Amino acid sequence: MRRLVTGLALLAALSGCSRKESRPAEPATTPQGNTTARADAPGAILFVSADVRGYLGPCGCSENMRGGIARAAAQVKEARKGALPVLYVDGGDSLFGEPELKPEQVPQEERKARALAEAMKDMGLVVRATGELDDTRGAAFRQGLGLPELAPGGEKVLAAGARKVGVVRASDAAGLKQAAAKARAGGARFVLGLFHGTMQQAQQAAATPELGVDLMVATHTASEFDGEENKPARDVPVVALQSKGRSLLRVDLAYGAKPGPFTLQKTAADTEREATSIERRLALMDKEINLPGILPERKQLLQRKVEELVARRQALLTAPVAAAGEGDSFSVRFVPLESTLPSDPEAQKVVTAYDADVGKMNLEWAKAHGQDCPAPEKGQAAFVGNASCAECHEESFPVWEASKHHHAWKTLEDAGKQFHLNCTGCHVTGWEKPGGVCRLDKVAGRENVGCESCHGPGSLHAEDPSDTNIIARPGQDVCVTCHNRENSPHFDFATYVPKILGPGHGQPPAVKPKP
Repeated sequence: MRRLVTGLALLAALSGCSRKESRPAEPATTPQGNTTARADAPGAILFVSADVRGYLGPCGCSENMRGGIARAAAQVKEARKGALPVLYVDGGDSLFGEPELKPEQVPQEERKARALAEAMKDMGLVVRATGELDDTRGAAFRQGLGLPELAPGGEKVLAAGARKVGVVRASDAAGLKQAAAKARAGGARFVLGLFHGTMQQAQQAAATPELGVDLMVATHTASEFDGEENKPARDVPVVALQSKGRSLLRVDLAYGAKPGPFTLQKTAADTEREATSIERRLALMDKEINLPGILPERKQLLQRKVEELVARRQALLTAPVAAAGEGDSFSVRFVPLESTLPSDPEAQKVVTAYDADVGKMNLEWAKAHGQDCPAPEKGQAAFVGNASCAECHEESFPVWEASKHHHAWKTLEDAGKQFHLNCTGCHVTGWEKPGGVCRLDKVAGRENVGCESCHGPGSLHAEDPSDTNIIARPGQDVCVTCHNRENSPHFDFATYVPKILGPGHGQPPAVKPKP
């Protein structure tokens, strides 16, 4: 039969017949590379990132830290292996982490922004909004990255299987409403609103009557430590992502037999309870895994359990969503980018190339333009190094040498990040302090977290030992300059401090028995 049909079609073509033969829909090769998606697919998947703040990945100072563009890329590309079209959208404030940069930061941060842009393109980014953190190096630099930007108050309509999706952006309700109306006029059945503001501001805008948006994403967090938020829908559901690329928003669209307004599907109660329970267990395990002095066997056991729980939760968060009834519907889920999730090889190459380049760039900049730290003011202490401390406190050094502080510089070398400005300050002694070290090319002799990192510069104390000219017992305020929520989220002063104390270092020296 197939040969007969083919022969008839060929005969018709040769005889000049203009009648078109009806054929089944072919797989649509989209700009995002999803060759398995059909033009009439009964749904679509949207991934949204926002407020990445120039983070290619977590610092890695603690175990099981979330985030990373390579893990995000793996999630998007894995979804593209399915039958539904996948659209990746970015909400902005992603290229840089600060509105202003010091001269020595410019080479590193520009190189990082280019790496992020390269990874986003490889992920098939279809549209992105911009924020003030994208313009840290000016609009010309931002535009030169060649990303598909959406102007303020603008809209873009995208094919998404059997329906069209509109993406609009604005920083007020009036702008969203106007852009949504244009998207609807352009054929969009589902409209995603990117609101440049906080969750609270977005909720206020969402109360606007007939806004025309099906889902609003607050793309700018009030605090870098804000978590994911998903507010129940009254007028328009509003969601917000945690900053620094620690998670993705996943929106599953399901098309019913009769096109109509999209309704929000509620996650099944039992599924939601299970995911929440897993989240609590993961938090407890991560805290124990990060305890200083944990036995390797116990740590390995816990890490295997973490991997198992992450896999179980991942299955819950990525399970296909079917249409609820005859109408169109959508569901909203957050996908935390856990450390045990896979990384996309192509995106990881981008990150690895950045790591290699930026160290060389920073070192070259320091040699060409670096300036030494100012000398301490008259009467103020200077840094003298561990050797001076050892002259009187030799008994303290075995305790220090057994701690992670002693190997702080090596951890950077092992990761190839010893010349990364984001990392150096907490892995050397006296970074950017009077009499300390302010140049990456002059770190020699100041590597590691030495005595003066915690007790302060010791020149005055070395000349005239006294409890009044040194920080005899450093408090929590000293520790959290590096053991902060960003680098050490599980840090607890009372738990950690005993791990770095010992005979002659916070404890009385051991009494030797008389012969």
